[in-house]
Amino acid sequence: MQTRRPTMQGFSTRAVHLGEEKKKFENAVTVPIAQAAVFAFDDMAEVAEYTSGKKDRFEYGRYGTPTQRIAEQKIAALEGAETALLFSTGMNAVTTMLLALLSPGDHMVITDDCYKRTRGFCAETLPRLNIGSSFVPVNYDAIAAAITEKTKLILTETPTNPHLLIADLPRLADLARDRGVKLLVDSTLATPCNLRPMEVGADLVVHSGTKYLGGHNDILSGVVAGGGKLMEPILEARSLFGGAIDPHTAYLLIRGLKTLAIRVDRHNSNGQIVAEFLESHPRVRRVHYPGLASHPDHALAKRLMTGFGGVVTFELDAGLEETLKFMDAVQLPYRAPSLGGVESLIYHPATFTFYDLSPEERAELGILDELVRYSIGIEDPEDVITDLDQALQTL
Repeated sequence: MQTRRPTMQGFSTRAVHLGEEKKKFENAVTVPIAQAAVFAFDDMAEVAEYTSGKKDRFEYGRYGTPTQRIAEQKIAALEGAETALLFSTGMNAVTTMLLALLSPGDHMVITDDCYKRTRGFCAETLPRLNIGSSFVPVNYDAIAAAITEKTKLILTETPTNPHLLIADLPRLADLARDRGVKLLVDSTLATPCNLRPMEVGADLVVHSGTKYLGGHNDILSGVVAGGGKLMEPILEARSLFGGAIDPHTAYLLIRGLKTLAIRVDRHNSNGQIVAEFLESHPRVRRVHYPGLASHPDHALAKRLMTGFGGVVTFELDAGLEETLKFMDAVQLPYRAPSLGGVESLIYHPATFTFYDLSPEERAELGILDELVRYSIGIEDPEDVITDLDQALQTL
């Protein structure tokens, strides 16, 4: 019987095997679902061992389950983190993390191309707790200038959504270290396949597991990965706020993680092919994709990332009416506001998410009427291009 696991260097091998024992319940090959909310003790002596910290075991589902722990261990291994914590959604991961790490009177710097709901939380909810935020471009100098003596955190995304800007993480990590603040990175669009922020100095990494990690448009989850004492208040806050992930969702996340490498490889390939097609099309004014030489952060992306993902954002050479006509003309993707799954999704930011802003406010954020975000799935790229071409011909 095999008692030792072989050395695992390849990312896909690690995604399949790390974080779980070779021998599982009843010799199952896959991780069993521990569908339980409560875990009993054999006797009061075991209770005493547990409450004194001498024994690590499960007690109540809000604090963790066996299936959840396997998913967390797998993500931590893939990110190169000491530990990872799962949450019910990506937003729950972000809000719990920020509430755990910030106190009244503190200040944070957040880049202004971060997810809209994250920005909204920082702009509307944190001020009620006397926590300030500065919103700045994804630019080193702007971030450096915004740090004050009260600043505790820098939060950025890379690539950003929807413009796919790339943050210079090694430089920001040096800045954060010099100024005594922590660097938090939302790496949802990159995935640990294309970028591992902690390897270049980030303190914490957050993901919406709903997206690429799960990969099938069928679960909601979030994760924070990191190490040391920084994770302790986040764990305590999760237990208090109750953002637990259920065992079946954790199992589906594990299943998604095992195919992450091969899916992201296809997303990367599809993204590059489709971005190049769109850039060459006469009805497309501009394409935002870090794999293109025309992207302002292309050189930085090539230095930091091993692939550029399946999200391609582009601007049509058209007005709002024609853009909406194009959105109705595409046939292959679903019209839906998410990304990272095996099915392609197409999304019009101005009407899906930023509808509550005026045209002038949207323009300040770069959310133009003609801006379209395409999350390319794992379909054959020829079919994606054929469908895009026929839709563009309607303009």
